[in-house]
Amino acid sequence: MPINITMPALSPTMEEGNLAKWLVKEGDKVGPGDVIAEIETDKATMEVEAVDEGTIAKILVEEGTENVKVNAVIAILAEEGEDASEAAKGGASAPAKQEAPAEAKAESASEAPTPAAKTSAADSKPLSEDKGGSAGPVPTKDGAKVFASPLARRIAKNEGVDITAVSGSGPKGRIVKRDVEEAIAGGAQPKAEAPKAATAMPVGASAEAVLKNFEEGSYELVKHDGMRKTIAKRLQESKQTIPHFYVTMDCELDALLSLRSQLNKSAPVKDDKPAYKISVNDMVIKALALSLRDVPDANVSWTDENMVKHKHADVGVAVSIPGGLITPIVRSAETKTLSAISNEMKDLGKRAKEKKLSPNEYQGGTTAVSNMGMMGVKNFSAVVNPPHATILAIGAGEQRPVVKDGELTIATVMSVTLSTDHRCVDGALGAELLGAFKNYIENPMGMLV
Repeated sequence: MPINITMPALSPTMEEGNLAKWLVKEGDKVGPGDVIAEIETDKATMEVEAVDEGTIAKILVEEGTENVKVNAVIAILAEEGEDASEAAKGGASAPAKQEAPAEAKAESASEAPTPAAKTSAADSKPLSEDKGGSAGPVPTKDGAKVFASPLARRIAKNEGVDITAVSGSGPKGRIVKRDVEEAIAGGAQPKAEAPKAATAMPVGASAEAVLKNFEEGSYELVKHDGMRKTIAKRLQESKQTIPHFYVTMDCELDALLSLRSQLNKSAPVKDDKPAYKISVNDMVIKALALSLRDVPDANVSWTDENMVKHKHADVGVAVSIPGGLITPIVRSAETKTLSAISNEMKDLGKRAKEKKLSPNEYQGGTTAVSNMGMMGVKNFSAVVNPPHATILAIGAGEQRPVVKDGELTIATVMSVTLSTDHRCVDGALGAELLGAFKNYIENPMGMLV
């Protein structure tokens, strides 16, 4: 029977996207893993892979279409051996922009009988089809995709079955409806539910309420893009659900600046270019990662059921891009050298500005750094980005008078402010973490051993 290809959710916050480009045309044969389209999300341009085998019977959404809702049907796939023209007639014809929830429309359409549909004893069982709902994202096991039909995924989801534990009997080991039904009959183990995220309540004034205060013609309206909407939603959720607590310390930078200069001067040259050029921000990333290693109770995330204690410090770094910001992540930063962090951040920062990061490069993380020092900002407080429990705001390094051994002298000083989720990192723990960070900044040789 025809298979609906729907607009995928390429990130947890994605609600709609732009169908930038089709890489296949009607009549093309595709298989699992084949790249079929490019989708522009609020953060990046991503390639979309086919998860089923068959022939592109009909393309419903033209390339270049904007604001396509997640789960809206964008194309029809004829299964192997099925007539493509008949599949095109029997598939869904959902519009690109939907006012009603797209999931229900897409899934109900995928169950509509067609002349080309095949039946079997297993397919005739009235199990789970009538429950509706979304098939959900393509499952993975040990990092590899688990190929299953949309109907099999939906049945498994509705029945609470872990589809990654089901053996497939379809072509190339694909999991089909019959496999899930047999697993259920055999007493398959249910899949544990993930903690539900808090839902932010909508707040804010309507455009009409705001504009009535200004003369007509004295302003222009700039429509929100997907990135700005996502940033607003995430920050609103953070401030509504996370009790913020702030700790500020001053760190002297002279020893760090001296070491940085020595490291950069000693960098090997390759093709007339130094192999690395370490920045203050690179050293801040390393110092924060080592501090979380030393104070593991602060390297956590909050859920209503558990405290999630992370084994590595995955440091997100706020990067300003046109229309907003994105936070690429340096994974296991406590294990990496300063030169490795420097080169990785140059690559991540470049691709972030080009919107070419993949979701796994900016989603997750255990903490974050926001550095506005290069903009001359002395001190500020950043907003915690869940699931993080901490974020470190970095101010500018500047010459200040300090007292050492009872004498007044001049030192380069940087103010840093740690924002914490007070549910899991309280004041004393936050102060301990920031104290460890200050020690690494003022005694930077400790970052090299």
